[in-house]
Amino acid sequence: MRDVHRLEPSSANLDGGAVLAAWERFVQGEDQVPDVRPLVAISWHRCREQYRVDPYLTQAPLAVAELDHVPEHDAVFTELGFRAASVAHEVGSLGGVVTVTDASGRILAEWGDQATLARAGDPNLVPWFCWSECAIGTNGIGTALEAHGPVPIRGAEHWCQALHDWVCAGIAVRDVVTREPIAVLSICRWRSRLPASTESWLANAATTTQCPLKRRARDSGAELVAAYTQARAHSTAALAAVDTAGKVVIADDMASVLLGVPACTPAVDPTLRWNPGLPELIAAARYATRQAAHNPDWVGSTQIFAHLADEPTSISIRPVFSSGRLIGNLVLFGASDGAPLPHAEGSAHPRAQPRRLVAVRDNRMVLLRLPEVSFAESQGNDIWLSTDQGRLRAASLSLDKLEGELVDVGFLRVHRRYVVNLSRIREIERGPKGELSLVMDDRANGTVPVSRRHAPAVRRALDL
Repeated sequence: MRDVHRLEPSSANLDGGAVLAAWERFVQGEDQVPDVRPLVAISWHRCREQYRVDPYLTQAPLAVAELDHVPEHDAVFTELGFRAASVAHEVGSLGGVVTVTDASGRILAEWGDQATLARAGDPNLVPWFCWSECAIGTNGIGTALEAHGPVPIRGAEHWCQALHDWVCAGIAVRDVVTREPIAVLSICRWRSRLPASTESWLANAATTTQCPLKRRARDSGAELVAAYTQARAHSTAALAAVDTAGKVVIADDMASVLLGVPACTPAVDPTLRWNPGLPELIAAARYATRQAAHNPDWVGSTQIFAHLADEPTSISIRPVFSSGRLIGNLVLFGASDGAPLPHAEGSAHPRAQPRRLVAVRDNRMVLLRLPEVSFAESQGNDIWLSTDQGRLRAASLSLDKLEGELVDVGFLRVHRRYVVNLSRIREIERGPKGELSLVMDDRANGTVPVSRRHAPAVRRALDL
């Protein structure tokens, strides 16, 4: 870890007082915090509105239970532990603590100098205590679980006042297929800035740790294709293979039409697999993954609305294992073998209706009521919202995640790049070849294209 000796310890007030003043206003109920980084403001909003964490909490709680995890996650913990131990002496000489945490925010191990480790015991920054956002608010470990890339949290950016003398940075190592967090590597110091190289070191450590996961995922993709080929030789039903996140690895001619993906083209690499844009299928695949983890012989069935189909289609889901490890599922269309999936799992995940969407304007967090949002558009790495307050960047990390949050509250995916508020559609235009476009009720009367694969769902939703 380079440049660690170039930075001297600084005072406890690392933010010039502006962030502390904003924190005091926000915990009292104010929404606008212009002096706070958007990542932090959004985290504060989660802590206050969603998790309801007491900002005057003084200690992290004991972790409730150990998470179930697959054996390959042990390799991640071991690799991060090796990296943490290798830099612990260097960080310890500066008065720092290095931790490795599981996906629940439970600290598994820590390294550092004895004086700082003793001080870390006051807020329970020690093994077997939980540092997720829902447990202790905004912090380098918990906020890394909610975000992508290195997450530095400095001084009064912490949600709990008792942590305002700490500076932390963390990064989550994520499953390359599901994108769910596996572990967090973090560095913390008391009343001192972190070395300038901290974020790049964390990023490199996470990237290196994920390399074996990527190789394993590619191998699993090839094994799924082999299982598909073997099943295809013994079945005439439309067939597809999906990974544990519900993304399509390969589909035959008929299944490809129903899923809206290329036919008979393997997508072994996890970064190249196709998202079918069918929340019901993705939810069913993830439910199957959970069931098969406890019962390898489990087979399930449900119905989903497929592309270009006006009626629900029956599917049967069969888990695929390799060396005792679940790698995905075979999906047979038109079949109903197996235990019926619970209704709530066969459709979108049940959730409380979100009261507001969070957007960002410059350095301000904007809280939007759902009727204020006309549509969401994916553009590069950002999600943009067309709203009554103008065009704003969404806090959501992806259009898929935003769709999942809004699927039960009047919003619909109409294109790989667009999710619309059905109540804000003003007109429907038909093109010369029957293609649909939606004219939205917003400032610019924006027009949103409807893709061919999403057209049946739009027609059903609008009774066309």
